[in-house]
Amino acid sequence: MALTERQKRHLRGLGHGLKPVVIIGGAGLTEAVLRELALSLDHHELLKVRVNAGDRADRERMIGELCTHTGAELVQRVGHVALIFKRNRERPRVSLDG
Repeated sequence: MALTERQKRHLRGLGHGLKPVVIIGGAGLTEAVLRELALSLDHHELLKVRVNAGDRADRERMIGELCTHTGAELVQRVGHVALIFKRNRERPRVSLDG
């Protein structure tokens, strides 16, 4: 599901006040982190994730991997924090109408 720019702008507004729910540390993307991320996405749909990687390339790679593994879409990335979205098909919680 590709988000339009209008939808991304709306989601950025909703995500502005959120705190990071999942923090990826020095161990990187472990199975436990991916499992917790999938559960959190299923429940919340819109999440902030903090990636504590050393350089920009590592952060980009990790964010790309977590989006690929979970099926989430990257809404925004600022520094170490990424805002991601994945629609819960059975029980949608976040409106995409901005």
